[in-house]
Amino acid sequence: MGFEKDAAGPLLPSVASDPHDGGSLSSQPKTLANVFISVVGAGVLGLPYAFSRTGWVAGALLLLLISALTFHCMMLLVHTRRRVALERSVKIESFGDLGLAVAGPLGRLAVDAMIVLSQAGFCVGYLIFISNSLTHLMPIALPLLPFLSSKALYVLAMIPFQFGLNSIRTLTLLAPLSLFADVVDVGAMGIVIAEDVAIMLKDSPPLHAFASTSVLLYGVGVAVYAFEGIGMVLPLESEAADKHKFGGILGISMAIIALLYGLFGVLGYAAFGDDTRDIITTNLGAGGLTVLIQLGLCINLFFTFPVMMHPVFEVAERRVCGKRYCWWLRWGLVLAVSATATLVPNFTDFLSLVGSSVCVVLGFVLPALFHFKVFGAELGWGGATVDVVIVTLGVALALSGTWSSLNTIFHSVQAGLNN
Repeated sequence: MGFEKDAAGPLLPSVASDPHDGGSLSSQPKTLANVFISVVGAGVLGLPYAFSRTGWVAGALLLLLISALTFHCMMLLVHTRRRVALERSVKIESFGDLGLAVAGPLGRLAVDAMIVLSQAGFCVGYLIFISNSLTHLMPIALPLLPFLSSKALYVLAMIPFQFGLNSIRTLTLLAPLSLFADVVDVGAMGIVIAEDVAIMLKDSPPLHAFASTSVLLYGVGVAVYAFEGIGMVLPLESEAADKHKFGGILGISMAIIALLYGLFGVLGYAAFGDDTRDIITTNLGAGGLTVLIQLGLCINLFFTFPVMMHPVFEVAERRVCGKRYCWWLRWGLVLAVSATATLVPNFTDFLSLVGSSVCVVLGFVLPALFHFKVFGAELGWGGATVDVVIVTLGVALALSGTWSSLNTIFHSVQAGLNN
């Protein structure tokens, strides 16, 4: 799950500054690594639970379908940027710049709105993950505030520290934390996979390959969230030394990520069956290594939070404060995100909501819409039909998936209140 170039560039930077010097740009292995860093995030830890809802075959097929569609829409953005830059001789660095060039202020506003909602949604997910994981390890309670759950108390305890971290003006001091977090994520995935295999060999629970069609929207939302990285595609393509091969490298990267996600989801579900929890690491028991994994992920997401909030601040300060630094606006946004996190009990349910709503619009609808607007009649019936179908299905999926996810979250909240 990446973030806008308005906030940061590729996480493995070039070594020189001359954009015309091929040596200053990213090699193919570095481009592949940057794609991996931009896409893979904590959302992968909710995939086994999603597979337990959809069935392992249905979940794997949904992952492959969403990865292919995500790759296609990423390339639509690349082709659209190349055409607009060539025809109008303008420099387009980000998704927002492209929206402005293609559709004027309304296009920029649409991209900005989706960026703010998606990035804020990721940060809500981070707080849910941290509070749920810490509650699993060490539940807390305050007699003076008996109406606050342990999860809510952990979220509230983080707010003062997040005020400080999110008051840092420049992302330069924070960006390395994102790279470190991805390293920990990959390490945690490897350890979880090894634990899953060991548990499967001892006792494999019954599994179902397919579930009812009513939960497919849930699986789609989680898969879209897991593959979200559309905001980093244009910066990554700009940094690629061999731009003609960028599409191939991107395709290989997405295929590897899809296979890794599928393996992680299937093995996690196969190890725990219907007992799979919304955060797979909480299924692994109370061993020392398991505790270290969960604490490490919590620490990394805690420090990645301000990195992911930075695009939200950039948009908010540009539109509200005339691009001036505004601490009270940042603190207000942190409070809003934290308050939202206290209201949602299930990590993966929230992933599905964010994926089904803003990520679908940002990742599928807007790229296809911009591509159709720029190329128009050149596409022919076949190309135009593909763009129109993506836009239509994307809007339908956003509406139906959002309703389905909100309904799931509402029932989870109701069940929690009843208990």
